[in-house]
Amino acid sequence: MTGTITIDGQIVPFQAGQTIIEAATAAGIYIPHLCHKPGYTPHGSCKLCTVNVNGRNCSACTFPAVDGQTVINNSAELQQDRRRITQMLFVEGNHLCPSCEKTGNCQLQGVAYYLNMTDNHFPHFFAHREMDASHPNILIDHNRCIFCNLCVRASKEKDGKNVFAIAGRGINKRLVVNSVSGLLKDSDVSIDDSAVHVCPTGALLIKRTGYQVPIGQRIYDHRQISEVALFAEGSHEQ
Repeated sequence: MTGTITIDGQIVPFQAGQTIIEAATAAGIYIPHLCHKPGYTPHGSCKLCTVNVNGRNCSACTFPAVDGQTVINNSAELQQDRRRITQMLFVEGNHLCPSCEKTGNCQLQGVAYYLNMTDNHFPHFFAHREMDASHPNILIDHNRCIFCNLCVRASKEKDGKNVFAIAGRGINKRLVVNSVSGLLKDSDVSIDDSAVHVCPTGALLIKRTGYQVPIGQRIYDHRQISEVALFAEGSHEQ
C-alpha cells in the first residue's frame, strides 16, 4: 500500500510501513530529532520530532504514515516546544559545549543551533554524575547522557550484547552497564561495537581520539543539522 500525506502544505508520498519521519526525510523535509536513527527500532523518547497530525500531537518517528493525513511540522508553537525540550536537556545534564570534545560533532548542539536556542532559559541542575573511564578504550561521561536509548538499542539490535540499559526514573534515571561491577571494563563491550559509535552527544567517547578533527572543521561547523540529517538518512533509506 502506498499513499500521500500533506506536511506543511506539501504533498508527500509514502511507502507501506513508513513512519511520518521516514516519509518526510525521503521527501527532503527535516523534522528535528535526537533518539531517531534509521535502521533502529523507533523509540519516541526525546519528543523533539513531535508533529501535529489531524489536530493531534504525536511523535513522527513512531507514528505511521496513513493516506490523507494532514501534518503540521514547522509551526511557531511546535518550534517553541522543541526549543524548550532542548533547553531542558542542556540544563538536566552538564552540557558545556566549549569544553566538550564532541563540540561541532554533537547532534544536541546541532539541534540547538537549528532551533535558534540562544540561552538555557532554565536554571542548571549541576547534577553530580561520575565518569566511567575504567575501560582501556572507551569512556562514559554520564553528565552528557540524554537517555536517547540509542546505545541500548545498538547493543541489543546490532551487536547482540545487551551491554547498556536505562535504569531508574526521573532525576534518578541513569545509563547502566551489564557487568557484575557495573563498570565498563568488566563488560564485553568492544571498541568496534555499534553502540559505542551511535551516541548523539559526548556521553560515549573513544579514548585517545580527541580533537583529531580540529574545531572549525567538524560536521556541524559549516552545515546545519537539517542538511546533514537529510543527506545521511536519505542515503541510508535508499
